[in-house]
Amino acid sequence: MSRRPIVTIIVPGFDVAPWAPEAIASLEAQRFSDWRAVLVDDASSDATGAVFDDAAARDDRFRVIHLDRRRGLGAARNAALATVDTPFLGYLDADDVLLPGALERMVPLLDATGSDFAVGAYVRLRPDGVGGYAPGEVQPWVDAATAPERRGTTVDDHPEVTANIVAWSKLSRTAFWEHAGLRFPEGRLYEDQIVAQQMYARARRFDVVPDVIVHWRERADGSSITQHEERIDVLHDCLDAMTAGLAVLDATAHPDAARARVGQLLRMDVPRLATIAFAHPEDAYRRAVGAFTRTLAERPDARELTLPEATQPLLSAARLW
Repeated sequence: MSRRPIVTIIVPGFDVAPWAPEAIASLEAQRFSDWRAVLVDDASSDATGAVFDDAAARDDRFRVIHLDRRRGLGAARNAALATVDTPFLGYLDADDVLLPGALERMVPLLDATGSDFAVGAYVRLRPDGVGGYAPGEVQPWVDAATAPERRGTTVDDHPEVTANIVAWSKLSRTAFWEHAGLRFPEGRLYEDQIVAQQMYARARRFDVVPDVIVHWRERADGSSITQHEERIDVLHDCLDAMTAGLAVLDATAHPDAARARVGQLLRMDVPRLATIAFAHPEDAYRRAVGAFTRTLAERPDARELTLPEATQPLLSAARLW
């Protein structure tokens, strides 16, 4: 067992006792073993803290932080980030699964390229109908962000990468986080969206790999808060995060990346939210989706986009709300 870790993986969790053992096992199964994991129990009401403590008791590569009150995913990640002293860092949510070759793939790549971070692909881990979970296929926007492999690229050269807005699909140099002043927003959902765009905008260069490195769990019980976009408070956090991420690209003068991100939002996010809005009992929900859609559609760069015909009825309706 390594005593000199090279990578720290930050693993926050709130009430994830049913799934945390699989996340922990996926770290233990890494073929690259020079890692440390900081497990952050966000004041869980279930056995999450005990699961984390058990992992630390049997494997000294695990460290545990117990927060005294629930502070949210962003704050939990930031609490662990303050303890990182390894050259590289990454993230894994405690209900997800890191594939065995993930660190083996990304650490040598960053060593070879000198890039600030590397971005990998991911798939959904969905209920299989018989009590388990099965991984899906790489979705088109994920594929566009991570394939083919690119070394030492930038957001100007590869604007489609902006569709990859999750924290746990990346491995970074710790020094980059410090130099770029990166921290997660606290007290908000979708906290990794703005951080992802800040990473792309501020990096000297980064790498992308088409390999699937994470299975992202869609909980069978629907308990993940982001599985409840019909809630108006969740909607507002979602819209705010997308708006803030796009504002980063605008403010840092990456017009191709901003245009790509606008296209992604109009192709994927607006139709999804508009579908919910059609059946939603609250007019406030429709108004919020409508205002967001109009803001996007009225941007000059949106007029340059060719959008799928299938989305046009939803986009037209949303603009009238």
